[in-house]
Amino acid sequence: MVFMKQTPFNEKHLALHARLADFAGWEMPLYYGSQIEEHNCVRTDAGMFDVSHMNIVDIKGSGARDYLRYLITNDVDRLKNIGDALYSCMLNENGGVIDDLIVYKKTAQDFLMVINAATHDKDMAWLKKQAQNFKVELIERVDLAMLAIQGPNAITKIHTVFSKEQRRITQNLKNFQGVEVNSWWIACTGYTGEDGYEIMLPHAETGKFWDQLIVAGVRPCGLVARDSLRLEAGMRLYGSDMDENTTPIEAGLSWAVAWEPKDRNFIGRKVLEAQKLAGAKQTTVGLILEDKGILRSHQKVIVPNMGEGEITSGGFSPTLGLSIALARVPVGIGAHCLVVIRDKQLQARVVKPNFVRYGKKV
Repeated sequence: MVFMKQTPFNEKHLALHARLADFAGWEMPLYYGSQIEEHNCVRTDAGMFDVSHMNIVDIKGSGARDYLRYLITNDVDRLKNIGDALYSCMLNENGGVIDDLIVYKKTAQDFLMVINAATHDKDMAWLKKQAQNFKVELIERVDLAMLAIQGPNAITKIHTVFSKEQRRITQNLKNFQGVEVNSWWIACTGYTGEDGYEIMLPHAETGKFWDQLIVAGVRPCGLVARDSLRLEAGMRLYGSDMDENTTPIEAGLSWAVAWEPKDRNFIGRKVLEAQKLAGAKQTTVGLILEDKGILRSHQKVIVPNMGEGEITSGGFSPTLGLSIALARVPVGIGAHCLVVIRDKQLQARVVKPNFVRYGKKV
């Protein structure tokens, strides 16, 4: 028998009769009822996701800054203020993406990193290997759970639950900023394209906080809704839209690469610079299906007179009422292409790879 790890919210999921499944070795809720209703709730009101399976790592020491400037594509020197956050990729020597992540500046020299659950083992091995040449300490925060509360009414509803001190300290937080309040890390980040917080808190305080959010009208949502929300927002999923054989340029994540200053050497930089100079052969675009059908991962994309590509993430968009996808295709693709679905070539429109933000069509 295979035993799955459980988050501190597991009893809450069971009490709500969530459909639970194995996700990267964790027993996680796929949905609690209607997946569409959960999706729409986040777009119109407020929903919460247990994301305690994510890996939280404190990065401390006098060498933490230099370590991170070498380890990841983005530059932590962009974090000017305590609490600032940035999104980045972590590459191998060939420029392939080992993982994508968020880094927060906790103090003048200490940082906090959040990485994916499915890549935990290889990520930690890589972090430790690269840390050998730096004065840095890596601490996995297994004592913390993580809850994402997202939606246009999320912050207002959370503030009815927060203590007076929590409300005071978080009231002026801006997007991609975080703050530590009594061992809680509260950040204006998310994976849905909506406002809200991602909150890291001690295990012992999870049950009370969950119950308070329920009373405040925040709806529990599962991983299925989280995936459809992130797809609408054009946010990449590791293992689908990128992997160790994909560079950030090919994944459409060049914006997460800090090319300046030119003398900053980060892992994979030379490969990326060569690809940038030569011109990448592939890029990532958004697709909207114009014929009847559903876009799914791994479906072939035909670009007339140019070649072929592949859908990396696809599905139905509840907000748009259409089938949408992210696809890796030849650079120079025009306004339309063909997608092979059940041996039929169906018409798709090419758009920028983000479809919905803040509840509205982009």
